[in-house]
Amino acid sequence: MFTLHMLLLLCVIFIGIRYGGIAFGLLGGLGVSVLAFVFGIAPGTPPIGVMLIILAVVAASATLEATGGLKLLVRFAEKLLRKHPEHIVFLGPLCTYSLTVLVGTGHSVYPLLPVIYDVAYKKGIRPERPLAMASVASQMGITASPIAAAAAVVMATAVDNNLDIGLVDVLMVTIPATLSGLLVACIWSLKRGKDLDKDPEFQARLADPEFKAGLVDKTDAIEQTAAEQSVAKKGLGVFLLGILSVIVVAMFSKEILPQGVKMSVAIQFMMLSVGAIILLATNVSPKKIASSNVFTAGMSAVIIIFGIAWMSDTIISHHKSDLVDAVKDIVEVYPWTFAIAMFVVSVFLKSQAAVLTIMLPLGFSLGIPAPVLIGVLPACYAYFFFPFYPSDLAAISFDRSGTTRIGKYVLNHSFLIPGFIGVITATVTGYFISMAVN
Repeated sequence: MFTLHMLLLLCVIFIGIRYGGIAFGLLGGLGVSVLAFVFGIAPGTPPIGVMLIILAVVAASATLEATGGLKLLVRFAEKLLRKHPEHIVFLGPLCTYSLTVLVGTGHSVYPLLPVIYDVAYKKGIRPERPLAMASVASQMGITASPIAAAAAVVMATAVDNNLDIGLVDVLMVTIPATLSGLLVACIWSLKRGKDLDKDPEFQARLADPEFKAGLVDKTDAIEQTAAEQSVAKKGLGVFLLGILSVIVVAMFSKEILPQGVKMSVAIQFMMLSVGAIILLATNVSPKKIASSNVFTAGMSAVIIIFGIAWMSDTIISHHKSDLVDAVKDIVEVYPWTFAIAMFVVSVFLKSQAAVLTIMLPLGFSLGIPAPVLIGVLPACYAYFFFPFYPSDLAAISFDRSGTTRIGKYVLNHSFLIPGFIGVITATVTGYFISMAVN
């Protein structure tokens, strides 16, 4: 029966890949219905806590975007990139990584991708080098963000298992780990592919006048009026102070939080408060918040996690004893192999929070030590394996030179090798850091 149930889950995932977006969540709900009515299995528990954290963070981040604060952040990054074009292979990915860490979602990076292309091309640098890594880096920053759902999932799951794991414990590992993975992958990217003047495919395409005319970015730099900048600065200032407040409360949660209040709950009301203060300070329209890109992407993430994580929890809860017996011996001897399992699951699920929501409870059930689970957190990002994630597709479309691409055999695409290098380096580094500090 377990095999049959897993085939049903895989069927849901593969159909979800075909449709994309919230289809994962909708189909996951259909899967729960089939499991309940056809197989007679009691539905598991949907990840309500995680969903509420995502909603709170998205509400605050969407309010920031509505004020123009996100655009202001991108503008700062653009100035940095254009000031130091020779370092675009490092600075481009570092900027997209930092945006994700600050805002809590990788969907904030799209305005930077055409800037990275333009800077690289005008400097004579193969655009694939910074662009592919910039997309990968934007997703690696999720486990390093204090307000992303991934960190909240870890804390919520730890509380459910009576373990004292705080936000700072997670970030002390994930930030240096993901940064090291990013830098190693950037070093590899420095020499990837042929320079444009030596690339026969690119030179052949240059013979087409229309292709050549479309290579240069004709768009102006992102500008805001003085009034818009004033509103954006207020919004950004409040948002950054809000993130700082979350970190401070996490560091001193026992002294600051009322008795019985969990940090995962504190993140929820604190991030809603951040959004409220931005709203009051800038008088931004609530309709503008609800129509922002961050809000749309965030709501999609909630539905995806709701359905697919609920279905996975239903199957895992029903077969937990058999699963534990099947893999316990291997995991007891080689606990780090759990990272491989997370990586494989993430290949198909386009959400790190969803992967952690499914896999971390199983990891604790298997008796894997908390330091190991924290150390291998970067392994929950593997959806670069198939080049169909929105940021990957955006990087391909923004690269007018055609160097960032999906290969003839699909898997020989621009994101595969830097993704493997970044994630493997981050996971290994995180494992040893966590084992040393915990």
